[in-house]
Amino acid sequence: MSSRNWQDLVVIKRRRQQAAIPSEWVLKSLPDSTVLDVRGIPEQSGILSPRELDITNADVETLLHNLASSIWSSVDVTTAFYKRAIIAHQLVNCLTEIFVERALKRARELDEHLKDTGEVVGPLHGLPISLKDQICIQGLEATMGYASWIGKYAEKDAVMTQVLYACGAVPFVMTNAPQTLLWSETYNLVYGRTVNPANRTLSAGGSSGGEGALIAMKGSPLGIGSDLGGSVRYPSTFNGLYGMRPSASRLPYSGCVNSTEGQDSSPSCLGPISGSIAGIKTLTKAVIGQQPWLLDPLCIRKKWDDEAYSLAEHGGGSELCFAIMWDDGEVVPHPPILRALHFTKACLEAGGHKVIDWKPIKHLELYETLAKIWMAGAIEDINTVLATTGEPRLTSMAVEGADPMDTGVHYDEGISAYDLWQLHKKRIALREEYLAAWRATAAVTGTGRPVDAIIAPVASYAAPPHGKATITTYTMVWNTLNYPCCAFPVTSVDPVQDAPKPRSEFLSEADKVNHANYHPDTYKNAPVGLQLIGQTLEDEAVIAMTEIVDLCVKMGAMAMAAAGNA
Repeated sequence: MSSRNWQDLVVIKRRRQQAAIPSEWVLKSLPDSTVLDVRGIPEQSGILSPRELDITNADVETLLHNLASSIWSSVDVTTAFYKRAIIAHQLVNCLTEIFVERALKRARELDEHLKDTGEVVGPLHGLPISLKDQICIQGLEATMGYASWIGKYAEKDAVMTQVLYACGAVPFVMTNAPQTLLWSETYNLVYGRTVNPANRTLSAGGSSGGEGALIAMKGSPLGIGSDLGGSVRYPSTFNGLYGMRPSASRLPYSGCVNSTEGQDSSPSCLGPISGSIAGIKTLTKAVIGQQPWLLDPLCIRKKWDDEAYSLAEHGGGSELCFAIMWDDGEVVPHPPILRALHFTKACLEAGGHKVIDWKPIKHLELYETLAKIWMAGAIEDINTVLATTGEPRLTSMAVEGADPMDTGVHYDEGISAYDLWQLHKKRIALREEYLAAWRATAAVTGTGRPVDAIIAPVASYAAPPHGKATITTYTMVWNTLNYPCCAFPVTSVDPVQDAPKPRSEFLSEADKVNHANYHPDTYKNAPVGLQLIGQTLEDEAVIAMTEIVDLCVKMGAMAMAAAGNA
């Protein structure tokens, strides 16, 4: 490997990837670059049959029911999603590993098992699932955006992959991620840039941007990304999807490739991304049901908790009290995000729930503490990988010729073990303070309980132009606190409702820059979403409360549409 340069490796890899695409699934022509929204093209391509369109437009619950009932075979479902994934890839550049025959072989085996035994293999029987390009599949590459890792084939499956096989799933593609993963956008020197299907001039998010773009194109019914500081929630929100950052070590991570491996004081988490909240629950419950702690020594030994999912500690879910965080004390969100917050509040109140305000508690300190922990040895870790081929380290996600901006990714030379321990100590103190403040809200909720969950922006903006995505406190603080979060969609940017509002006072210089960067035309079609945050290991409750919020928001949208048509 060290005798070959990274450019040669990239050429070889791109040729292999292109050769893996069946010629009959190639679009006859690609849309002009002026075509921004490409979400409808798969329907118009002529490549998918009417039945395949029905399959790829179905939700996870319908897919699993029809697979278990032999209404649809796994071969048919996998083929349909593979076709749509390949179409999506040609439009938004979302895939890395393509292995059609291997996936179809797995699907045939599952069909034969169901035919012979009359029983499904597991709760995800026959369902195609996409994996971020760090979740290893034996015999395939997981480059994680590094040209230097081309030719590094996985010797065994990651534990998550093993668990998915045990659940009866069909891992069928791997998806693009930025070099190192430590970005909130998706670009690397191997596969290039993944773009947003709703507006290709905008970011698909990162670092699980390939997953976000693919699922938004309905090229996968369910995918798995990872979240160290927002990397599931950014692409979920920027693409109008649902995405879960579970509590650390609730889902298995062992066997995945990663940056800063060994840094386990604030570890990355694998989490599902889906077009529905039902998909989030289905995958989380299925994976936990396989007792992954028997395979991953760091995975928490905690079964799926039906009592927690029923919200037994939250009044049964009949009258919840949510706290809305309108800003993080540093940067005020753009108008579409504020509109989503106000709309969600109104929908929750209409649904019989209480809503109070949440005041951010030392969010900048929480952000900076986690960033320093990440960067304690990151540069040495990254340079060690790059040195094998001379691959350059990316310092910006900006498009060629554009001026790079400060995206919040800063590499220090490293610190001593003692200094790292002081950061750990500070993080513990901040977590203690936050927990105490949360518990103190019992005095103001009116339910006799502390706030049931916090609702907050994922970022101060919708999907931004390429190179303009910053890693923000809006996601990172919850990683610092190890609070589970679930992103959910609310609306999309509306040029009339979301007109810029003049301001003369700002919370910070970053707030002033963020305000100046906003114009609704820039964010045309961009989805807008929020996140729901619970306390550590309340994963089941977070899913259940997101279901409640999602239903309220959908009912509110229906009422608004009905009023508009009256």
